Amino acid sequence: MVIIKFNLTYYLVSTNVWPEGPEPTTKLTLNYTIDMMIGELYVVTFATAIKVTLDFLNEHRRVANLEKAQLETELLFLKTQISPHFFFNTLNNIYSLAVENSKKTPKIILKLSELMRYLLYDTKGKRQSLQKEILCIQNYIDLERIRHNDQLEVDMSISGDIENKKIAPIILLTFIENAFKHGAKKNIGNVKINIDLTIKKDFLYFTISNPMPLKTLHKERFNRSSGIGLENVKKRLALGYNKNDYKLIINNKNDLFVVNLKIKVS
Repeated sequence: MVIIKFNLTYYLVSTNVWPEGPEPTTKLTLNYTIDMMIGELYVVTFATAIKVTLDFLNEHRRVANLEKAQLETELLFLKTQISPHFFFNTLNNIYSLAVENSKKTPKIILKLSELMRYLLYDTKGKRQSLQKEILCIQNYIDLERIRHNDQLEVDMSISGDIENKKIAPIILLTFIENAFKHGAKKNIGNVKINIDLTIKKDFLYFTISNPMPLKTLHKERFNRSSGIGLENVKKRLALGYNKNDYKLIINNKNDLFVVNLKIKVS
C-alpha cells in the first residue's frame, strides 16, 4: 500500500510525495514509509472495527430471530402434546352418551369445543390470560373424568386473585396432560391427581402430583415420553421468561411424580 501510494503521488500529483512532512521528500525513505504505514494502520483498524461491530449486530439479530422462531416452533410442538387419542376417545364417549340419549352430551360437546378453540386460536400470543388457561384446564379435566369414570379422582384447588394475570399459553396444560397421560392411563384401579394453584402478588405457585406407573415397563416408557414434553417446557420457560421470573422443580417422592412451578404472572 505504501509503494502504491508513493508511485501514484509521485507520478500523478507531485514529486514531493510527503508535503506535510518535515522536509521535501522525493524518495521512498524510512521515515516516509513508517509514517505512511501508521496512517494506513489507523484506516485499516477503523474499518475493521466497523466491520466487527456490524458483524456482531447482525449475529445478535440472527440469534434473536432464531430464538424467536425456536420458541414459536416449540409452542406449536407443545400444542400437539395434547394427544390426538384424547380427542378420539372423548368423541367415542360422546357417541356412547348420544346413543343413550344422555343429558350430559351437549355439555361435553361444549367443553370439547371450548378446549379445541383455545388450543387452535387463543395460544398464538406470547402471553395468555390466566383465567382462560385455567378454564381450559378445567375443561380438560372434566373431559378426562368422563373418559375414566369413577376410577379417577382429581382434587383441584385455586386460591388468590387470578384477574388481570398473564402466563405463557399451554405451560400449565402440558403438566396437566402429562399427569393424566402417565398417572391415570398407566395405572390400574383408582387414581388420584392433586392440583393446586395459588396466586400471591405477581407470582403463581403451581403444584401437581400423580402416581407413578405401577408396572416397570410403564415406568420406563414414562421416563422416556414424559421427559420429551417436560424438556420442551423447560426450553419454553428459558426462552420466554427471565431467570428470576420462574422456578421449576420436578421430582419423585413416595411413588409420586411431583411438579412445582413458581412463575411470574403480572
